[in-house]
Amino acid sequence: MEISRRTFLEGVAALSLAASMPTAAHAEDFKMGLLVTGSVSEEGWNRIGYNALKGVADQLGAKISYVELQQNPASFEKAFRDYAGQGYQVILGHGFEFQDAALEVAQDYPNIHFLISSSSIHEGNVIGLNTDTSQPFYLMGVIAAKMGHKAGLIGGMEIPPIQQAFAGFKNGARSVNPNFPISEAYIGNFTDTTAAKEAALSMISQGADFVVPNASGATIGGYQAIAESGPNVRSFSIFSDFTQVAPKNILGLYVADYAQGVVDVVRAIRTGSPPTKNVIFGLKDPKVISFTFRDGGPVSVPAEIRAEVKAISDKIAAGQIKTDA
Repeated sequence: MEISRRTFLEGVAALSLAASMPTAAHAEDFKMGLLVTGSVSEEGWNRIGYNALKGVADQLGAKISYVELQQNPASFEKAFRDYAGQGYQVILGHGFEFQDAALEVAQDYPNIHFLISSSSIHEGNVIGLNTDTSQPFYLMGVIAAKMGHKAGLIGGMEIPPIQQAFAGFKNGARSVNPNFPISEAYIGNFTDTTAAKEAALSMISQGADFVVPNASGATIGGYQAIAESGPNVRSFSIFSDFTQVAPKNILGLYVADYAQGVVDVVRAIRTGSPPTKNVIFGLKDPKVISFTFRDGGPVSVPAEIRAEVKAISDKIAAGQIKTDA
């Protein structure tokens, strides 16, 4: 899966990927492009964008292409224009930083849809896509407050998606116990596993018996600390299954299949029914966001708490509980 960084022109010319054989009439005419800052070969944010693009190819029979860019707004606009000029019907700018360039280019291409990850925009043919991580984290907070005495949250960097997730956890915990103690720390990056581990160990030494790391590639360091601290420290797997790292500590798993969410949006666009507002994926979208309990482990969430959490999850999905306020 190693893919070296390429220039924009190489990305458009050489990285255009033919999808599986289309089954619908004229499916071969449907094309989607992806813009990322950095490399899709690395696990994390850019790989999520690539998986979304590949999902559109696999499920919708589209022809796809992606380009890896530096953080340069001028190159963003050029990339959007190049794809639009080649007849790509949908272009995904994978990150809020692409929003301004999309708004500029979209005026000249009203029949092309520009999707922007981590954005709340909806202006004509520019549509923002968001995943509300505060919702599953709210459920984790409820469980922590019902089963534990103190929680610790470890983030990579203090950016809106992680802040939103942690706000959900804190709101969930404090809906059970307004005085439930929660410590919070950011390691300043997404790669330093040692820093994540040290932060987790520090929280555990100060009495945290629920610790949740959310730091992309550095996350595994937090789970290593949790595992080394024994079965009385609990956690949840975030995005990937870390049960093998901390087999005695994981109570549940949160998975966000952003790729499937993008596929569904692109399918709607292709059938002539594009979103009429900013798209926010949440617990109401079970194909995109799921929170499941672990069964068969040395520790588990009791049945009565599971039932309460299920009822809360249903209310969140129905819009009856605000999780990030």
